[in-house]
Amino acid sequence: MRQLVPSVRASLRGLRNALAVSAILVASIASPSSAQAQVSDPTLKIAPDLLATVGSSLLPSVPWARLLGGELLVRALVVANSDDRNLTDLRRYVTSIGGSVTYNYMSIRALAVMVPASRLVDLARRSDVVSITPNRAVTRTASVLQATTGAADAQTPSTGGLFASGKAPDGTGVGIAFLDSGIGWSHQNVSTTLLGLKGLSRVKQALDFVQMGKGLLDLSWVGGSDQSMANLITLDGTKLTPGLSLLQTPRLLLPDPYGHGTHVASIAAGSGSYQYPDTTGVAPNADLYDIRVLDENGIGNLADVIAGIDWVIQHASQLNIRVMNLSLASDSTVSYLVDPLARAARAASATGIVVVVAAGNAGKNADGREVYGAVGSPGHDPSVITVGATNMHGTVMRSDDTVTTFSSRGPTRGHTTLAGGEPWIDNLVKPDLVAPGNRLVGALSSNILGAKASWNLLVTQHPELAVVPGAAQASNRALMQLSGTSVAAPVVSGAVALMLQVNPGLTPPLVKAILQYTAQPIAGANLLQQGTGLLNIEGAVRLAAALRTDIGPAIAAGTIKAGDSLLAKGHALPVPRSTLNWQTFNWGRLITAGGNHLLSGDTLFTQYQPIYDPTLTWTRKIVMRSTVRYQPYLLGKVPSAVTEAPVSNQTLVTPGVIWVSAPKTAAAGPFVLTADLANQVAMGQGFILSEGFILSEGFILSEGFILSEGFILSEGFILSEGFILSEGFILGEGFILSETLPDPASQLDPSDVSGEP
Repeated sequence: MRQLVPSVRASLRGLRNALAVSAILVASIASPSSAQAQVSDPTLKIAPDLLATVGSSLLPSVPWARLLGGELLVRALVVANSDDRNLTDLRRYVTSIGGSVTYNYMSIRALAVMVPASRLVDLARRSDVVSITPNRAVTRTASVLQATTGAADAQTPSTGGLFASGKAPDGTGVGIAFLDSGIGWSHQNVSTTLLGLKGLSRVKQALDFVQMGKGLLDLSWVGGSDQSMANLITLDGTKLTPGLSLLQTPRLLLPDPYGHGTHVASIAAGSGSYQYPDTTGVAPNADLYDIRVLDENGIGNLADVIAGIDWVIQHASQLNIRVMNLSLASDSTVSYLVDPLARAARAASATGIVVVVAAGNAGKNADGREVYGAVGSPGHDPSVITVGATNMHGTVMRSDDTVTTFSSRGPTRGHTTLAGGEPWIDNLVKPDLVAPGNRLVGALSSNILGAKASWNLLVTQHPELAVVPGAAQASNRALMQLSGTSVAAPVVSGAVALMLQVNPGLTPPLVKAILQYTAQPIAGANLLQQGTGLLNIEGAVRLAAALRTDIGPAIAAGTIKAGDSLLAKGHALPVPRSTLNWQTFNWGRLITAGGNHLLSGDTLFTQYQPIYDPTLTWTRKIVMRSTVRYQPYLLGKVPSAVTEAPVSNQTLVTPGVIWVSAPKTAAAGPFVLTADLANQVAMGQGFILSEGFILSEGFILSEGFILSEGFILSEGFILSEGFILSEGFILGEGFILSETLPDPASQLDPSDVSGEP
């Protein structure tokens, strides 16, 4: 890397002194309150990697920084706490200091900006600025499936309703939004099929935020411009972010040049019974929404991803988009409290969208040692469903499944400083659960004619991915295989679509609780490797069908209170046991809550628990509530703003819930086996809450039985030989081809099996 020219080096020297980079140990500020901007040191609002880049004597090597005319410019996301939804004063200030504004978001009170690095501290000094985060890169975290997950066995009791005949759900009527590299809409795998003939594409809309972010004229490096209002349209007085439609972009003929998004969509909702091997996904009749945020190389940025999230939030009600799949990750080391992508995902959850996220593929380092603490953003947010990956070992039997070595382990290690100066480390138990994510076969994207010469970049660079035994590889029917948590996440997204088809009244946190409670703990894997266990769709659908179908509307209307019945009329809780592929197993009956607590017991689903309110976020002693503001629209309510504020005197869990504690031995700690905890529950062990959990004046009953602050988790500390705790997310450059090393006879370079971001 070249040295900076002397004049630039001199100009940055003063900035480095002002920032005092060497003294900065934490990122931005992290109080959940609006007062969090009131700190004495403005550099605490600036993310460490941004500080490091502007303080370096070297040329910037990151895409969000550029040297133009001897001046260092940076692209960043500025989170604000202003009461002005348009952030008019802040936008004016940015342009006045030689910066530019690209987006003004709805899901979070934030701007996407470009500013001179020399003015960062001035920007941070503003009282309406909460944090400044660089516009980091975001990348893809890259039938048999129905049989092994239990989707083929998912049926609801005959109740005289929609599923009176016991028909298996298939996702009909439920929309899934995929924020990815695109979806090859002409592929038969994502089309309807009638009498064996290809029908209409199930890709209902295709938007391109990659092209929108670039614009016809790239003004993002030009100071004094404000494009934020141009990136909004007005319908009936309601501002909606439009994106660019497929017809407006070069993607009309090549909708997914990279190939990742098409494969991901087919895993969640593909219809592949037209050939052998049958690659039918989990919810083969769900509606698909293509929100392109990754380019032809599988790379994107925070600004475009959050703009895509905004679009989904604002159109979800009209299009019945109930699920959002994010098989991507950013290498954030800051707390979920201030991380912009986490906040946007949390806003989506608050509006009723179930957000499913890949945990990441940083489970081992280059030396092959297991790494803990490497879950990326937004998987480190408590409101999302964070999915790790398992290896099926080529069978539909679940008894031989194992957690893949590449799947990112918890706990989350995002950190910040609270308003009072108290250091904070998230320490959430993640992933939430695991699903198949090794050598999954799905759709191979190409141009709309399906020509082999136009096969996607992934297959072009790695032709072995298209070697699928038995596949004819005909036009618009071609298949490929991928591994990674990015293909495990859509397995869960498809499962959620089935649950919401059966019971549309489920809220995002209730969906997560059902998935965790019905999961099957994998033998030999701990909480930080697998969460509560392996996805069990049969059990999840059965439990969802036993609950009231008006829970979400009742929460929104304020007509349900803690302890009210959750059971549907005439229903009882199902037997907590499933039989899949001739093997019977007990559900784990565990859910995570409050970041690092484990809860269990029938009361979780016989009585309403306030933690199922999607606007409530609880992590140990911090509880926040999101407020969603709506504007009237012709086809229903459209969110116009989502804000957060701290909560006090809030009941979180009712009496009768079982609090499960991990063994107190130092050898176990957070590494306790999930199966052992499930066995404790089965044997009736655990503390039954007589008073419930009540937040009062910022204090909660306990800091957590599973993870306590600093317990065995010092930064960068090697826990034992072969185990490393990572301070942050490890960003790999490759993508996972297989859980195992390639055959020596193949032409695949082993270095390609390095981990997918």
